[in-house]
Amino acid sequence: MADQLIRATAADGGIRVVGAITTRLTEEARQRHKLSPDATAALGRTMTCGLLMASGMKKPGSRVNLRIKGDGPLGGILVDAGLDGTVRGYVGNPLAELPKNARGKLDVGGIVGKGFLYVVRDIGYGYPYSSTVELVSGEIGEDVAYYLATSEQTPSGLIVGVFVEESGVTAAGGLLVQVLPKAARDEILVETLESRMAALADFTPLMQAGKTLSEIFQEILGDMGLHIFPETQMLRFHCACSFDGVLRALKLFGESELQDMIVTDNGAEATCEFCGSVYQASSDHLEQLINELQADSLAYKEV
Repeated sequence: MADQLIRATAADGGIRVVGAITTRLTEEARQRHKLSPDATAALGRTMTCGLLMASGMKKPGSRVNLRIKGDGPLGGILVDAGLDGTVRGYVGNPLAELPKNARGKLDVGGIVGKGFLYVVRDIGYGYPYSSTVELVSGEIGEDVAYYLATSEQTPSGLIVGVFVEESGVTAAGGLLVQVLPKAARDEILVETLESRMAALADFTPLMQAGKTLSEIFQEILGDMGLHIFPETQMLRFHCACSFDGVLRALKLFGESELQDMIVTDNGAEATCEFCGSVYQASSDHLEQLINELQADSLAYKEV
């Protein structure tokens, strides 16, 4: 099934639900960064969370950045997700791995460790909104749900999962259910929803059983006036890096540093941390940058 996201409401608009399938984009990230199974699960969960969070933004171009800085062997996670359905991300130590936990599952909490979750929401105008919360468990979903409840005052249930086999990622996705202010006063509704989310426990087994997002929505909210929106948004791993961007970055080093690169390495090489793409700038490219810097300097002096 293609990576996709769908939205729905329930309880007369008092409940917002978003579901995402992210199997292919998580597998692409695994291949690009040569990730261990544990690192794949951690990055995949975080990318899914970023897409689910970005889906609630309004203005085109809006994006969410999630940075997880823990003391575990993973060394941190950085994810950038957009309202347009694109996402990219990387981890500090792609090969981080630990023995499976007591439940026989990948120990994502262990490789992340204790630390903080930093969230930046760029809503497309003005200053981005940023907030920081302490990690609850390092399991990603619980940490982001805690952020939503404390920093954005929105009670949320968030379940994300990644299933990795030797051949690669076979299932990945997540579900975000939020109780909006108009329904938060209905204690019975909130308790029922919490009970059903707790019973769900994991997301990937439902995908492996062949259930669609709509069917999962029906299981949880089918008796609560569920309304599934007809639009399906496609999701993909996408990085905005480019060779021109690399040249602009190299230009910031200045003339002397660029000249040293020409003499020492006969050019320069740059690797994008987000997607792993490698860019080669020849000595001719660097000479052109030096000429541009000299021209800029001359123009400034004439002014």
